Amino acid sequence: MTKTRILIALSLFGFLSACGGPGENAEIPEAQPASASSADIGDYTVHFSAQSTDQLPPQIASAYNIVRSKNRAMLTVSIIRMSDNLSVHADVTVKTVNMTEQLKNVTLRLIEEPGTDGAPGAIYYIGVTPVANREMLKFDISVTPEGVDKESRVRFIRQFFTD
Repeated sequence: MTKTRILIALSLFGFLSACGGPGENAEIPEAQPASASSADIGDYTVHFSAQSTDQLPPQIASAYNIVRSKNRAMLTVSIIRMSDNLSVHADVTVKTVNMTEQLKNVTLRLIEEPGTDGAPGAIYYIGVTPVANREMLKFDISVTPEGVDKESRVRFIRQFFTD
C-alpha cells in the first residue's frame, strides 16, 4: 500500500473518531455530536481529526517526520471544495487549549500529495502537540480557502488516553 493511501486511510479513521462539541460563538459552525469530523463553510467542507501519533504506521510517521507516541496528538485538517470534491489550499490556523484554558502549541504544516493518472493530489495540514492522559483539547480552527475573503471557524473537542 502506498504512503498516500495509508495516510489517507488513517486520516479518514481519525475523521471518524473525532468528537464534536458545541460552538460558543454563532459564527462557529457546530460539529455534530459524537462522530462529527467535518463542517460545511459555504462552498467548502472542512474535514478535521485529532488522534494519537502512535496510531500512525512507522513508515508513514518516518516519512513525515512525526514522532510516534501515545503522548503526542496529531491534528489533520483538509478543505474540500463542494462543487468538484477537490481539496484546496487555504490559510489554516488553530488555537488549541485544554479544559483549564492552557494554550497548547500546534503549528500546522502543509502536506501536498501528488495525484495519479492526471488527477489532482490531496492537500492537507497537520500539526502535533503533547497530550496527557485523559486530557481534553478544544481545537478552534480558522480557515480561509484560497480565493475567498471571509474567514470561517470550526471548533471541536477531543479527549486523549495515554495509559
